Amino acid sequence: MSEPLFLRPEDSGTEASPTIIEGSVSEPSVLSGGLRVTGWRKNGRYWTASVPKVGGRPLIVRQLWSDGRKCPQSCQYEGTEMERMLHFDKNSHTITIPTPGQLLHDGDFSQMEMMVHQRWATAFLRVKEYTIEGDSTVLRFHEPESRLEFEHPWPQPVIGGPFGSSSYRLLNALPFVDHAGEWYQDYSSGTLYYKAAEGDDPNDMEMTVASLSTLVEITGNRSDRVRHIIFRHIAFEYAAWNRPSTHGHVTLQGGFPIIDAYKLQQEGLPWAPHLENQAWITRPEHAVGITYAHHLKIEGCQFRHLASTGLDCVTGVSDLSIDGNDFDDIGGNAILCGSFGDGVSEVHRPYPLAEDDISYTQRIRITHNRITDATNEDWGCVGIGCGYVRDVEIAHNTVDSVNYSGISVGWGWTSHDTGMRNNRIYGNTVRNFALQLYDAGGIYTLSAQPGSTITDNVIDRRGTAPYATNDRGFYIYLDEATDGYTIDGNWCPEAYFGDNKPGPSVVWKENGPKVKPKKKR
Repeated sequence: MSEPLFLRPEDSGTEASPTIIEGSVSEPSVLSGGLRVTGWRKNGRYWTASVPKVGGRPLIVRQLWSDGRKCPQSCQYEGTEMERMLHFDKNSHTITIPTPGQLLHDGDFSQMEMMVHQRWATAFLRVKEYTIEGDSTVLRFHEPESRLEFEHPWPQPVIGGPFGSSSYRLLNALPFVDHAGEWYQDYSSGTLYYKAAEGDDPNDMEMTVASLSTLVEITGNRSDRVRHIIFRHIAFEYAAWNRPSTHGHVTLQGGFPIIDAYKLQQEGLPWAPHLENQAWITRPEHAVGITYAHHLKIEGCQFRHLASTGLDCVTGVSDLSIDGNDFDDIGGNAILCGSFGDGVSEVHRPYPLAEDDISYTQRIRITHNRITDATNEDWGCVGIGCGYVRDVEIAHNTVDSVNYSGISVGWGWTSHDTGMRNNRIYGNTVRNFALQLYDAGGIYTLSAQPGSTITDNVIDRRGTAPYATNDRGFYIYLDEATDGYTIDGNWCPEAYFGDNKPGPSVVWKENGPKVKPKKKR
């Protein structure tokens, strides 16, 4: 695809005659942003090729797939290995690290980035310059991410904590390409460098990059929403995520990039007497986005090789069914749903809306979906993430292998009435969660949500998060001001649950290893 598929109110169907976009069960129709990279030549240690041109310019590439497997970007370490920081200086906007051996030799590090592990989120910082001071190296960073990283109070790295200092890894430099499968792009020329395994020839492989970050945009407006459209047996494939390469990427939570944040000089605001920080965010990119729409169905589809969010119900979405879909190899969140106070709204400010306001996302059914290997680029994302929503049903899904929380519902860090209510999370299986980050939950909630339930879920295999600076990885975590939830009948191998200033209407019943897991429908 050279541009996203755009569906607007004029493309709507009716209840009796919906608009249907459909493939076959045996062979789904494919909507792809992928482009093949060909013409590889052996060049010393590497194979090199020119990326496709889009709009007359070489494509900026942040993801490369070989025969459908994501290749690791050039990195100081192999796999998910990291190193501990030495110092984080808020005044000079510098981070000090042990001097990497690669920096002691000649090479081009002009595009180098630092990936920072900070509690429940990650940051990607483009390195502006570095100074080697013997066994330690001091790094400075480009704007805007430098200001955001050092001024935003939550989350920031920890130095000298009881579980050790926060960690990092260096990325995106040609000298880091030292393991089979790793690759690097020189932005000025567009050339790709790839280190093949012994005997492999990339000309015999499908080497794929993504030319689009969005594949489908379904967009109505407050007065005329998109309605009665069905996607069935469609494969959405190969979407890019390039923000860290152009803007850096400093996040608040759930993969939401910060656009401004700071610590209050004086604690407290009228709606939050103990609040000590402010933050504004924007939304991460999505492969498929839905805004101001109702009575849509997405059934039996495949979402794969997508570098940021897979499916995003942004705002003004109601009566939507997301059923029986497969999400695999997702760089960010597999599914997002509802407003997160993004844009002009400060994230802690209560989100009041009139009862009949159509911009509130409500009556969404997220059922029987299979999510595997999500959050594999931005570790701070989740499998299923819902913000300000009501009457949402999250049932009988499987979420397997995520680096932060599995299922997350709620936003705002507030006990005020924001319209969130009657959200039901039941019959799901969440396993292999919190693989890299803590302050996480297999199931995680925020803020007051009267009439909501977490029941009959199986939550298993909490990750070790080897570089976490605390031990807060819970099977169920009711984070700040969660209220209105009844939690009952959830099986997990140990009763390791957490809460943070919960409200008075939380009801815990029988949960933990003694519960007999119920079979999924």
